[in-house]
Amino acid sequence: MSELLTTVTALAVAAKKAAREVALASSEKRTQALLAAAQAIRADAEKILAANAQDLAAARLKGLTEAMVDRLRLDGSRLEAIASACEDVARLPDPVGEITESWSRPNGLKIVRRRVPLGLVAIIFESRPNVTIDAAALCLKSGNACILRGGSEALQTNLALAQSFSTGLKALGLPAAAATLLPFTDREAVPALGSLRGIVDIIIPRGGPGLIEAVVQSARVPVIKHDAGICHVYVHAQADLKMAQEIILNAKCQRPSACNAAETVLVDAAIAPQFLPQLGTALLAKNTEIRGCPITRQYIPSARVATEQDWQTEHLALILNVKVVSGLDEAIKHIESLGSHHSDAIITADENVARTFLAQIDSACVYWNASTRFTDGGEFGFGAEVGISTDRLHARGPMGLRELTTWKFEVIGTGQIRS
Repeated sequence: MSELLTTVTALAVAAKKAAREVALASSEKRTQALLAAAQAIRADAEKILAANAQDLAAARLKGLTEAMVDRLRLDGSRLEAIASACEDVARLPDPVGEITESWSRPNGLKIVRRRVPLGLVAIIFESRPNVTIDAAALCLKSGNACILRGGSEALQTNLALAQSFSTGLKALGLPAAAATLLPFTDREAVPALGSLRGIVDIIIPRGGPGLIEAVVQSARVPVIKHDAGICHVYVHAQADLKMAQEIILNAKCQRPSACNAAETVLVDAAIAPQFLPQLGTALLAKNTEIRGCPITRQYIPSARVATEQDWQTEHLALILNVKVVSGLDEAIKHIESLGSHHSDAIITADENVARTFLAQIDSACVYWNASTRFTDGGEFGFGAEVGISTDRLHARGPMGLRELTTWKFEVIGTGQIRS
């Protein structure tokens, strides 16, 4: 066993032990620990911002883009937002112990299905230091322990934030190991965590395709993930074109690097002559590169030729594919064959068409007359999320507190035996 694997295993074993203590702690104790953690973050502001300054200086020396540097940057207001988010999670309804279903059998057995924590959750993430607190808070509130592996670019900030969170845990008599941050960012830590079957209960990767693929390929424990965010907006013949344009601009341009940003727009042939020229003008005003099919390029001459690969690419930038389709059936076929089953939208005033789209598009989130950018735990009212899943088992879509629980069956009898 390598030295790194030995270290990761020891930290995970301690976190697994802490998971049981957290699961058995009262809801009030877990809530108060989160409130104490938020106060510790505020009290440690000077130390956290000093650590962040170290990460920022290192990032500039490495030549990271200003956009990447900004993702790392903390200031007083951003740190206050992190502390406030911790308090917001604390105030959310606790899912642990909730009875989701109960019934009685003819033989008198009473069966209850009750929510319980998952156990030890490993979360592997990149860049944004706020994820350290978001992930730890969600896991604690849902009765889990977590072991976190952040990106190298935010190591000092993450360590300082994790220390403040531990202060909140210890203030309520909970083990600091319940929120364990690996104090190193070696790439070998990813397969090391994934190998800990029987210790780590589930892994959630948050990051780009490379990170997610590395986790999936090496893990021997269950992984919850999204493979890519190839999201679509289909503008139907009966769409309100002003609404459609506003939704597309929001879905593509508000934050193009997000996994719920639109990558392809499908336009009904019946409205293409009217809609595409105005859409092209609006997108160009937002500095968005258009890659289009031959018909699209007739109406938007500045559009580049869209390749077959473009329709299957998560650009994560101000690049938008545009294709003219013959109608609903072709739109559905395109999305189902080339999409990633993340978030897809239809813009139409025809309810029957919309209902068909909602029923036939097999994606985690399907929208009617709304932007795909709403695929987010906060926007769904979950308070926060640990990620977005396009898997079909256990969790799908934004993962909040309930998705960090599973269930067990409690069976209550009066002496029944099976014949």
